[in-house]
Amino acid sequence: MFKKGEGLVRATTAQKGFTLLELLIVITVLAILSVVLIFVLNPTEILAKSRDTQRISDLSTLKTAIAIYMSTVSGPQLDGTSGTVNDKCDGGTAANEELWLSINTTAGGGESVTDATPPTGWTQAATSWEQNASTTGATLVDGTGWIPVNLGAITGGSPISNLPLDPTNDLSTTTGSDTSTAAVLNNGALMYRYACKKTPASFEIDSRLESGSYGVGGSDDRSAKDGGNNSNLFEMGTGLTILPGTNDF
Repeated sequence: MFKKGEGLVRATTAQKGFTLLELLIVITVLAILSVVLIFVLNPTEILAKSRDTQRISDLSTLKTAIAIYMSTVSGPQLDGTSGTVNDKCDGGTAANEELWLSINTTAGGGESVTDATPPTGWTQAATSWEQNASTTGATLVDGTGWIPVNLGAITGGSPISNLPLDPTNDLSTTTGSDTSTAAVLNNGALMYRYACKKTPASFEIDSRLESGSYGVGGSDDRSAKDGGNNSNLFEMGTGLTILPGTNDF
């Protein structure tokens, strides 16, 4: 049985809300937790690692597709139509030696390489860089894309519908301590690179990884254990010493 006035007191107490001090404490705690969460999760690193995962997957896809082409097509042409089979590859005519890049020259944020110095060991007097004119053209698998291999010549057709491009695909970038520009190209450029060898017929595809996990000096540095000769680039293919181990491409 309630005493007189007890019901009113209880009702008043039940309706009492948060005080201003309590709200400030809750807001402060939430702010601290948000900062800690951002620090722990590091969204920048998460995104960089996601792009690196895509790069590793892309290079594996390209390696498989080109390997199928080489094993099923008679007289595989790894450098496009140069007249002489694979003459633009390493070991072909020196004046024709080329290095192909995934970055296009114009559309979609493309940029033309103006660096007139070929990579170390490349003897071509003029430019060694091959770029496609557009993003759309760069992804074609008929030998006119950024990789000059006609995957459509495989019996049954190409195993992939498009040539993948680097998730960033920019030659003017700073990755780690390496700053690449159109005029002075180096391993810091976030793009894919392709080169081939005439004898024995083989190829190499490279990418720069950027995350703190998979990148140079990272906790799981993939460039250090890919079997290639360049500690700055993640290398895949059937000939991992075709491209030099230098920082000038």
